[in-house]
Amino acid sequence: MRVLMVLDCADADALADFWAGALGYRRGRFHPPYVRLVDPRKRTPDLLLQQVPEAKQGKNRMHLDIQVKNLAPELARLTELGAQVVVPTHDDGGYLTTVLADPQGNEFCLIVPPADGYDWGQLIGGEG
Repeated sequence: MRVLMVLDCADADALADFWAGALGYRRGRFHPPYVRLVDPRKRTPDLLLQQVPEAKQGKNRMHLDIQVKNLAPELARLTELGAQVVVPTHDDGGYLTTVLADPQGNEFCLIVPPADGYDWGQLIGGEG
């Protein structure tokens, strides 16, 4: 079995630059209406950006969480790439969380797990 993440969007090619930069992915082989982004380290699933004709409506039913050790530099980097803060940084049960939206309005979370949390050891350096 293989799991791929698929994100519907208005302009897959335009959004690919944001998500490639946000995740440290690179473009892979694809056929329209998709743009495939792949993790060059092969640690995480591919992200397929699927261009669809209808506009986003309401809250995403599924979203990405990007976990990092240091929130401030990653928040600055992501907003510089084009993300916008939707819900300011807050404590969500011990997880420092900021809700953002990509340039086409798809929400995602930037999270610092607690230092003693189960997922802290999976984070690399100061990056996600």
